[in-house]
Amino acid sequence: MTFSIVGHCPETGMFGVAISSSSPAVAARCSFARAGVGAVATQNVTDPRLGPLALDLMALGASPSEALSVLERRGAEMAYRQVLAVDRSGQSAIYSGTQVLGMWSESQGRDTAAAGNLLSDAGVPEVMVQHFLNSTGHLGDRLIGALGAGLAAGGEAGPVHSSGLLLVDRQSWPLAELRIDWTESCPIAALEEAWRVYKPQMTDYVTRALNPGGAPSYGVPGDQ
Repeated sequence: MTFSIVGHCPETGMFGVAISSSSPAVAARCSFARAGVGAVATQNVTDPRLGPLALDLMALGASPSEALSVLERRGAEMAYRQVLAVDRSGQSAIYSGTQVLGMWSESQGRDTAAAGNLLSDAGVPEVMVQHFLNSTGHLGDRLIGALGAGLAAGGEAGPVHSSGLLLVDRQSWPLAELRIDWTESCPIAALEEAWRVYKPQMTDYVTRALNPGGAPSYGVPGDQ
C-alpha cells in the first residue's frame, strides 16, 4: 500500500520524508518532521498519532529505536503499523508489526531508513536506501531520487496514485511540503515536476515570512 524513505542531511541539519502509495493523499496522513529533531513516516494501516508522538519522544532525548520501542508498548493496534524514524545524530530505526500487509520489507543506513508494504519486490527499500546513500546534493533531490529508484525497482504491487515530499530546516514550519494527493498518471513524476518548480523559490518564502521588506519581488500581477 505504501513505500517511503526518511532522511537527514548532516551538513544542513535538514530532515525529510518522501512517500508514495496506491491510497489517496498518503503524505497528509503519513509524513512528519520537526526541525532540529527528526523525521518519521507512519504507514500500512496508518495511525497519524504515531508521528508526532515519536518526534516528541526524540525531542526529549530518546533515540529513534527507543522512541519506536515506546510506541510498540503504548500505541494502539501496533501489529498493523509500520513506522520509520531518523534523528539529528543520523541514527535510524524501523518498526514493522506482525500484521503488516502483503510483501513488506525494510532497510536502514546512516541518516536514512526506508520501508514498504504490499510491495512487488522485497528489495525495494534497500534500493531506496542505497540510492540515498550514494547520492549528493539537496536533501529534497536525494529523497525524490530514492523514491523514483524504489518505483523503478518495482514499487507497490499495484499502481501508485499519490506521493509527497516533506522537508524541514531551521523554522518551525516546513521548508517544503509538496503533495500529489491523487492522479491516474505517475504521482512520483508529478512530484518531481512540483519540486523542480518549487525548489528555486523555497528560500524566498522563508525570507517573506521573516523579512518581508527584504524579500524578492513576488512576481504576481500588480506587484511593484
